Amino acid sequence: FQLLARSPAYSAARVFTPAQIFIGYAIFAVFLCGITFDWWHSLAILITLLNLFFGGSVLFKMVLSLIGAADRTHQITKAEVYSIDEQSLPIYSVLVPVYNEPEVTPILIEALSKLDYPHEKLDVLLLLEEKDLETIQAARAANPPRYVRFIYIPDSHPKTKPKACNYGLAFARGEYLTIYDAEDIPDPDQLKKAIYAFRHGSPSLVCVQAALNYYNRNENFLTRMFTLEYSYWFDYLLPGLETLDLPIPLGGTSNHFRTDRLRELGGWDPFNVTEDADLGIRASKRGYTVGVVNSTTYEEANCELRNWIRQRSRWIKGYMQTWLVHNRHPLKSLKTLGLKSWLAYQFLIGGTVLIFLTSPILWLIFIYWIVTRAYWLESLIPGWVLYISLFNLSISNALGIYLNMIAVFRRRYYQLILYALLNPLYWQLHSIAAYMALWQLFSKPFYWEKTIHGISKFTKSYLPFSEKNETSRTA
Repeated sequence: FQLLARSPAYSAARVFTPAQIFIGYAIFAVFLCGITFDWWHSLAILITLLNLFFGGSVLFKMVLSLIGAADRTHQITKAEVYSIDEQSLPIYSVLVPVYNEPEVTPILIEALSKLDYPHEKLDVLLLLEEKDLETIQAARAANPPRYVRFIYIPDSHPKTKPKACNYGLAFARGEYLTIYDAEDIPDPDQLKKAIYAFRHGSPSLVCVQAALNYYNRNENFLTRMFTLEYSYWFDYLLPGLETLDLPIPLGGTSNHFRTDRLRELGGWDPFNVTEDADLGIRASKRGYTVGVVNSTTYEEANCELRNWIRQRSRWIKGYMQTWLVHNRHPLKSLKTLGLKSWLAYQFLIGGTVLIFLTSPILWLIFIYWIVTRAYWLESLIPGWVLYISLFNLSISNALGIYLNMIAVFRRRYYQLILYALLNPLYWQLHSIAAYMALWQLFSKPFYWEKTIHGISKFTKSYLPFSEKNETSRTA
C-alpha cells in the first residue's frame, strides 16, 4: 500500500473525491434546469457534445492506428539478441500471480522453463494466495526448477492482482522485472529483447510492453473478435502512441520494468482493477516513457460469454477508476502531461468508456426513428442533430470495422478479416459489460471479477513458439 501512503491522490481507494461529487451534482443540476426551461436546446447541446467526444475518440484511434501501421521504429532482430553477452545479463525477476488456477499452473511453469535466459539469473516468484491450497498443491506437484520461489500472499483485502504483485515486488531481486499471467506463453527471447530495448533506449524509459495475442484464436466467435481487437491494439494503436510520445496504458502482462523505477513509482495501485493502465499514465506524469518491444506473449482468449463479460466489465471498471483518479486535479494533470498527452488520455481512457455506454442508446433511438419514422422525435431533438448523430454513429462503426480489418495484416490472420464486419455486434457486448462495470463502480468498486482460465479446448501444443504466422511488430 505504498502508493496510498505516499501519494493518496493517485490511489483509487477513494472512488470519488468530494470535489468530483460536487461537480457531478452541479452538472446534473444544470442539465435538469436546462431540460425544465429549454429542453429542445438542452438536448441538442448534450447530444452534440456526446457526438464530438464519441466521434473524436474513434477518429483519434484511427489516426493512431495509421501512424502505428507506418511505424518505422527499430525492430530488434535475432542477430541483435544473439549478440548480447550472457555474462553481462542481470538478474531478471518474473512475477506470476496465480489464484484458483491449478489447471494451468503446470503449463505456465513449463512455458517459463523455455525462456532463453540463464537460469542462474532468473528470479521467478510464483505469487500464491495462502488459502488457495489447490493451486499451491498443483504448483508443488509440477516440481518447478530451483529458480522458482513460492511467495504466499496473506489473506487480506482487497484481494486483487496488483496487491499480490506489490507483495511480490518486495521480494524481487532483479534489476529488471516483468509480470506473466497464469496462462501466458511468452516468446523465449522476450527477456533478452527487453534488455536490449532498455540498453539502447532513453534513460527515461521505465517500461517496455510486449504484444499480447491468442493461441486459440479460431475457437469461436468470441476468440476471433478478441484476436482482432488485440492485434489492432498491440500491433497498431500502441506503436502509434509510442511514435507520438503519448501515454501508453499498459497491458496486464508482459510489461517489463526497471525495478528501481517501479518501486520509485510506488508499484501498482491495489485498489485499481486495471492497475496496468493506471501505472502507464502515472509513469507519464512522472516524466518517464513507456515503449513497445517486438515480442509476443500468447494467452488463452476467453471463449465463454459469461466469463468474457466478467473479464471485460473489470477492465472497463478499471478504466473508469483510472479516468476518475487522473481527473481529480484536471488542470494539474494538463500542466503535468501537456495538452497533447492530456487530450490523448481523455479520448483513449474516457472515450473508450463513453463509446460503450452510449452506443446501444444511440442505436436504439436511430433504429426506432428510421423504422417507425417517428417524427415526434424531431419535436424533442432538432432534426439536424439526429441526422448528424446518425452520420457520426455510422461512420464511427465503419471506422471500427476498418480498424479490425487492417488488424489482420501484420500477423497475416487473413482468415479473420470477414469477422471484422461483426464489430458493431461485438461493441454491444462491450456495452453490456460497461453497464455492469458502472453498477460495480458504485456497489463494489474494488471487487476483482476473476477470469476462469483453462477452459479452451486448445492446449499448449497448439502453439509452437516459432509460429510461422507470428508477426507482432515482430522479428
